[in-house]
Amino acid sequence: MKLSILGARVIDPSSGLDQITDIHVEACKIVALGAAPAGFTAVETIDAQGLVAAPGLVDLNVALREPGYSRKGTIASETRAAAAGGVTSLCCPPKTKPVLDTSAVAELILDRAREAGNTKVFPIGALSKGLDGEQLAELVALRDAGCVAFGNGLESFRNTRTLCRALDYAATFDLTVIFNSQDHDLADGGLAHEGATASFLGLPGIPETAETVALARDLLLVEQTGVRAHFSQLTSARGVALIAQAQARGLKVTADVALYQLILTDEALIDFSSLYHVQPPLRTRADRDGLREAVKSGVVSAISSHHQPHERDAKLAPFGATEPGISSVELLLPLAMTLVEDGLLDLPTLLARLSTGPAEALRLPAGKLAVGGAADIVLFDPKASTVAGESWLSKGENCPFLGHSLPGVVRYTLVDGRISHQA
Repeated sequence: MKLSILGARVIDPSSGLDQITDIHVEACKIVALGAAPAGFTAVETIDAQGLVAAPGLVDLNVALREPGYSRKGTIASETRAAAAGGVTSLCCPPKTKPVLDTSAVAELILDRAREAGNTKVFPIGALSKGLDGEQLAELVALRDAGCVAFGNGLESFRNTRTLCRALDYAATFDLTVIFNSQDHDLADGGLAHEGATASFLGLPGIPETAETVALARDLLLVEQTGVRAHFSQLTSARGVALIAQAQARGLKVTADVALYQLILTDEALIDFSSLYHVQPPLRTRADRDGLREAVKSGVVSAISSHHQPHERDAKLAPFGATEPGISSVELLLPLAMTLVEDGLLDLPTLLARLSTGPAEALRLPAGKLAVGGAADIVLFDPKASTVAGESWLSKGENCPFLGHSLPGVVRYTLVDGRISHQA
């Protein structure tokens, strides 16, 4: 189908383009920016005056919950929610049931994602069999089945020698490894950041060193093995400082932060609301400020939702007995726009952290608006407001932002030139 998007402010962080112009789409590809090609006649047009057109957002961590946890979410429901948040490409973590450590599980996820057709899905394979940190998964077979990177989530390797061998093997095949750096022993049994709020509430704490001790070790192993590494879900100012130091001495490492860590602090826990129970935990204002500065400077090149939908019962128990996680991908763009509203980032920089940055971190074919490239586009109104939860597509309602008025409204999300979401 031939489609023209007319009069949008087109922002493409990868090329530095920022101007009011038109986009023309044919056969899933962008065929022109500006004037239409000779002989091109649009079958459908979108009047985009007053809207921003940008590369579809790329989210590096969206738990789709399928297979195995369909009471929390399905590939169809969570990709539909992602499209509503402006996402056209997403990565799903390996914590499924069965674990994403075989080609069969990867192929099942990809088949169901294609059937749903809401977004493009790029699976993250398990680094170890069963995520148990003992035996290496079949990484090459998983790569051939469609996995774009490998990680163990917060399930740590208890034997550092085994981890080192896994990184050596991954480096041999130029595979990307994703680290969620948290020391198991220091974090064991903790529910909140170890600080004044946790002490006041009587909650067992997780110290900042749970992140920094593991992060320092992981960075040294990356330097030793030469593996391609991405550090996910950083939470502390000292943690991002370690990443900055590693980058300064030439390590080609990238990092992302959960969007809610740029907005919330551990003070949100003061009423014991389980909606703020996340792992790794919310930390202090100083940590939040450090994360924000790292995002602004580009040390952290990607902002992700770290979307974890839960059924209602999972958040109804006392705080310590509830399951951690926030359902947030559906609000990815409006929540991120609060960073522009607060004056932290300008709009092109924000869009770079939501599209180009994450795509480059994991070498995904996404995150840019280029002639000949895929027509994965988000069209949004930066001057309108989204009332969070007014319409809700995710199966997980465990979101502390429901009812809030947020800046920006996603009007259209296009995947390969086809409208997958329209407000």
